[in-house]
Amino acid sequence: MLTLIAAVAEDGAIGCENKLIYWLPNDLKRFKALTTGHTIVMGRRTFESLPKGALPNRRNVVLTKNSDFIAESIETFPSLEAALASCGEGEEVYVIGGASVYREALPLADRLCLTLVHDTPARADVFFPWLNPADWQVVAEERHAADERHAFAYSFVDFKRVTRPL
Repeated sequence: MLTLIAAVAEDGAIGCENKLIYWLPNDLKRFKALTTGHTIVMGRRTFESLPKGALPNRRNVVLTKNSDFIAESIETFPSLEAALASCGEGEEVYVIGGASVYREALPLADRLCLTLVHDTPARADVFFPWLNPADWQVVAEERHAADERHAFAYSFVDFKRVTRPL
């Protein structure tokens, strides 16, 4: 099962200057709950943006063309194809970014777990790939209003693939 997981603004923005745009504690809790105990796949720059390095209690897979790149508690692969080939049958794999990894993984994905942030940021330089609505069906949606811990309203929306792109 291949799942893409991201927090996405209304215009598709997901990052700026190698940082997340939004700090939503409930999104971070959901991310942890969904990915713990599973494999997470990310690009090198996404890995380098993690404040404490590899995320605990997960198999951390980093995609990089730099064969000399080494970090504690990670596995590296030169391509998404090679990384996915290293996964066992039935292994749950979550792609956590960045934009180029999302673009490459989207045609292969079975599921999307998105936090849709009801805002358009003033600045962004990284965007989630466009989704063809015909390919995806919403299977769960949970709306949340802005509050004292969350500056913006947001929705947790899970999609399952209904058709594969040609």
